[in-house]
Amino acid sequence: MILRPGPLRAAAVLAAGFVAARVVYRVLFHGADGSGAVLLPLPQVRLAPPFAHVVLLGPVTTDGLVDAAASALPIALAILAFGVLNAFVDLHRVFARASRRGPLRGIARALAIAWATLPSLADGARAVRFAQRLRGERGGVRLLLPLLQRTLERAGHVAAALELRGFAGRGLDGDCLAPVEAHGVSAGFGAVAGDAAAGGIHLPPVLTLESGTLTLVTGATGSGKSTLLRAVAGLHTHTDGGWLAGALRVVGHDRAAVAPRDLAQRVGVVLQHPREAFATERVRDEIGLALELRGVARVIVDARVAETAERVGVTALLDRTTRGLSAGEATLVAIAAAIVEHPILLLVDEPLADLDAGARVRIAELLGALAHEAGMCVVVAEHRVDALAGVADGVLRIDDGVVGPGPAVEATRAADVAVARAARPAGEWMLRARGITVTHGDTVAVAGADLELRAGEIVALTGPNGAGKSSLLAALALPARDMDVATAGRVALVPDASDDLFVYDTVAAECARADRHRSTRHASSRWRSLSDRNPGPGEPAPRSLNDPEAAARSLSAPEPGTRTLSERGTSETKRNPGDPGHPGTAERLAGFLGLDPDGPEMAERLARHPLDLSAGERRCLALAIQLATAPRVMLVDEPTRGLDAAARAVVWAALVSLADEGTAVLVASHEPEIAAGADRVLAMRNGMLQDRPVASRIQEIRTPAVREARIPAAAAAPRAETPDYSTLPARPPASRTLLPAAALVAANLVALGAFCWPLVATAVPAQAHAAVPVVALAIAPLAVLVVIATLDSTVRSAHLLALLGTLAAIGAAVRIASTGVGGVEAVFVLLILAGRAFGARFGMLLGMASIALSTLVTGTFGPWTPFQMFACAWVGAGAGLLPRLRSRAGEIAMLAVYGVVASYSFGLLMNLWYWPFVVGYGTGISYDAAAPLGVNLSSFLVYSLVTSTLSWDTLRAITTVVGLVVIGRPVLAALRRAKPLQQPWTGTPVARRVTTPASVRR
Repeated sequence: MILRPGPLRAAAVLAAGFVAARVVYRVLFHGADGSGAVLLPLPQVRLAPPFAHVVLLGPVTTDGLVDAAASALPIALAILAFGVLNAFVDLHRVFARASRRGPLRGIARALAIAWATLPSLADGARAVRFAQRLRGERGGVRLLLPLLQRTLERAGHVAAALELRGFAGRGLDGDCLAPVEAHGVSAGFGAVAGDAAAGGIHLPPVLTLESGTLTLVTGATGSGKSTLLRAVAGLHTHTDGGWLAGALRVVGHDRAAVAPRDLAQRVGVVLQHPREAFATERVRDEIGLALELRGVARVIVDARVAETAERVGVTALLDRTTRGLSAGEATLVAIAAAIVEHPILLLVDEPLADLDAGARVRIAELLGALAHEAGMCVVVAEHRVDALAGVADGVLRIDDGVVGPGPAVEATRAADVAVARAARPAGEWMLRARGITVTHGDTVAVAGADLELRAGEIVALTGPNGAGKSSLLAALALPARDMDVATAGRVALVPDASDDLFVYDTVAAECARADRHRSTRHASSRWRSLSDRNPGPGEPAPRSLNDPEAAARSLSAPEPGTRTLSERGTSETKRNPGDPGHPGTAERLAGFLGLDPDGPEMAERLARHPLDLSAGERRCLALAIQLATAPRVMLVDEPTRGLDAAARAVVWAALVSLADEGTAVLVASHEPEIAAGADRVLAMRNGMLQDRPVASRIQEIRTPAVREARIPAAAAAPRAETPDYSTLPARPPASRTLLPAAALVAANLVALGAFCWPLVATAVPAQAHAAVPVVALAIAPLAVLVVIATLDSTVRSAHLLALLGTLAAIGAAVRIASTGVGGVEAVFVLLILAGRAFGARFGMLLGMASIALSTLVTGTFGPWTPFQMFACAWVGAGAGLLPRLRSRAGEIAMLAVYGVVASYSFGLLMNLWYWPFVVGYGTGISYDAAAPLGVNLSSFLVYSLVTSTLSWDTLRAITTVVGLVVIGRPVLAALRRAKPLQQPWTGTPVARRVTTPASVRR
C-alpha cells in the first residue's frame, strides 16, 4: 500500500476552508452572538421584504465564534476521512480492474485511457506552444485548437488500437490455412464502389497470402498502402467509413461482415505512429492489453507478456512508461502487443519510418523471424523495399490505384532522390554557436556542441534515435538567454511534429496568416547578429563583419548569379519580403508541389484542411509557412520521414532551392540519401557533435539476392474448389442495445431531487426531517451509478471510447488548471461544444468523466463529487438537445446564450444542496426544516446571490461566452471531423461524402 500525501494535503485545506467559511457565514448573517465577551460590536441590519427574516451582521462574541467553528467540525472530519481514503486507495487501479469486466467497464476503460492521456496532454501542450513560438505567434486561446487537433488525432489512434485489441469483441476462431483471400476486391472512399473511375485501390482478380510468408506492400505516398492494410484489418469499412467491393476473407471470415474487434485474437495490427496509439501508461500493461480486455486471469497475462517480451527483445522495457520510449523501442513494443495473442495474420504499417539504420535492421530481422520461424502471415506496408528485401517473400506495388506484383528492390536510389550538388564557393557565416548544452531533467541531451553554418550550404545532421539532434535544432531556433548563438538574420525551424504549426482549418487560411505576419516578424529578431560580436582567435572574419555595406546588401538581395526558385519551376525570388511583388506563401507552396498557383489543383488544395493533405504536402506547407519571413538559416527536423522516393525528392528539391538562394540549411535526418546529397555531414551520438566526411549511404538490410520467393510475386493462384464469395450476402453487424430511457430518466429525476432536498423536505413528516439530507447524500452516488451503467452500453465503440477518454483528459486538465481562479472555468466550453458535436448522451458521459478524473488526480473525491458529476453532465447533455441551426454564426450565438443559462443554473444547483451544510444553524439564512417553503427559498436566494451568483457564476458565464465566441467555430469543426460513424459498414455502398482520415492518406 502506497501513501499519497497529495490527497491528504488537499483534504486538510478543504476542511480548514470549510470551517473558515462556516465562521464567516455566522458573522455575516448574525449567527456569531452569544453570552460571552463581545469581540466585534457590529450593528444589526434587517433586509427588506421578502427577505425581512434575514438579519446581517450583529455582535460577535467569543462563544459565538467557538460554537460556529465547533459546528463545522463533523463535516470537516468527514472531508479529512475522504482524504485519508484517497491517499491510501489507488483509484486508478480500481478503474483499471473495473474496465476488465462488469457493467461499468466502458466508462472505466475511458477513465483509464484518460489517465494515460494526461501526461501526453502536457507534452502536447508544450509541443504546440513550442511550434507556435517558432511561428512567432503569441500564446492564447488559439493554442487550444492545435492542441485539440493533436488530442483528437491521438483519440483516433487509440480508438483503432482498442478496436484491434478486441474491446467488446466476440473472440472468433480463425483459419490458419487461409490468412488472406481476395476475389475481385476494390476499396476506397466516396459514393461509388467498384468503379475504377471512382478512385480507390483495386486488387488483382485473385490474391492469396499464405502463412509463413512476409509480403511487402509498397507504392508512392498516398497511393493507398494504408488503405489496403486497413481494409484487410477491417478498419476501412467498420470505422473509417470506406466502401469495399468484391469478396475479402481474412482468416476464414468475411471481412465486411466481421468487425475488427471480433478477430482481434487472430489478426494483429501495428499502425503508423505506434506511440500515439498506446492506451496504457506502462509497457507491461500495453503488451497485455488485449488479454486484459478479454478478462484473462492475471497470472496468465503476466506469463504471456513475459514470453512475448523475451521473443521481441523488450524484457528490459516492461516496467518503463510508454511515453518515454524511443521510436525504435515503441515499434518493438507495438509489435509485441500485436502478437501477444499469437495471431495468424500480422499487418504492419510503415514500421521503419522513424528509425535509424540500426533500429531498421532489428525490426526487419524480427518481422522476418515472425514470418519464417513463428509461421505467421506477415504483411508490411513500407516505402523502403531495400530495407526488407532480404526477408520478403514477395512484393505488391500500388500504382495509380492498381495493386500488382512489384520489383524485388527499390527502383529509386539515393542518387535519384538527393543529387549531390556542385561545389560552391564558401559563403558568409550565417550562424555560429559555441558550447551549446541542453538538458532534460537529469539527462544531458546536447553536450557542449560547436556549430557554424555558411550561406548556401546544406549540412546534414545524422545520428541514431535519441542522439540529441532535435534538442540541438530547438536550441538553435529558440536559444536560452545564456546560450552563445549568433546569426546574420532570422532562424526558422520546421520541427519533426510540423503539423503542430497549423492553427487554421484551411490551407488558404494558413498561408494568409503567414503572409500577414511576414513584415512584422521579419523586422524583429531575438538573436544577436554576427556583427554584434568579434571573431574569436584564429577565426576567419565573415565579409559582413568587415564590410557593413556588403552585409546590408547580402541581407536584402541575392548575389548576382544566385539561382532563384523561378529557375526551378516557381515564381519565388526569395529575398526582400517588404517588396509588394514578393510572392506569397501559397505561391511558394505551389512551386514546391510543382503546381500552377492559379490552377484548379492548387485551388482544391487551398480549400482543404491542412491535416487532409498528404504527408509530403504537409511538410512542404510547413516549409512554406516558415519561409514567409525570409530566414537566413533554415533548420529542418526529419523532413522526409515516412515519405516515398518521389515525395522525398520534392522536399529535397525545396531544400536545394533555398540553399541555392543563399540560405544556410541544416537538416536532421536518418535518411542516407540526405547525407549523400549534403555539402557537409555532422554526426551526433550521445549528445556529442562532430564533423565527418560525406560517406556513401548507410548500408540497409539486404542480401546479395532476394531470397527465393515462397509465393511467386505474393499473388498465387487460388486453391482448387475456392467458392465464389462475391455472391455471399454481407451479414449485418449485431444491432446495438437500445438505451433504457425509463431508467435514465428516473435516475436523473432522483438526482434532481437530491439537489433540491432543502426545498422538498417540508413534504415529509416532521420526524423524518433529520434523515432527508442523509438520504440525499446517499442516493446521489447511486443515481450516478445507474446513469453510468445505463449509458455504458453506448460506450461499445472503440472510437467513441477513445474520444471520451481523451476529451475527459482535456476537461480534467482544464478544470484543474482553473482551480483557485474563481469562476474562470473553461471546462464549460469543452462540455458545450462536445455535447453539441456528439450528442446529449456523450455530453452527459463527458461531464461525469471529466469530474471523476479531475477528482482522481487531485485526490478530492468526496460526498460532493456525485453532485458535481451530475451538474456538469447536465451542462453537456443540454447542449446536445438544442435545436439544429444551419447558420454557423447563429449556432455559436445560440451556444453562447445557452452557456450563460448553464453557468448560472450550475451555480444555483450546486449552492442548493450545499447551502444547509455550509451555513449551519443559527443564522438569518440558515435552513429551517419547519419553516415554510417561501422562507427557505428566500434564505437560499440571499445565500446564493452573496456567495456565487453575483461573482463566480457571472465570471463563469463571461468565460464561457468569450471561449465560445473566440474558438467555438473551429473547435466545433474539429470535433465534427473526428465524429465516429453512426452506422458501421453493412456490405452495401452508401451515397455519402466522407473525409478521408489523415492516417489513411499517409
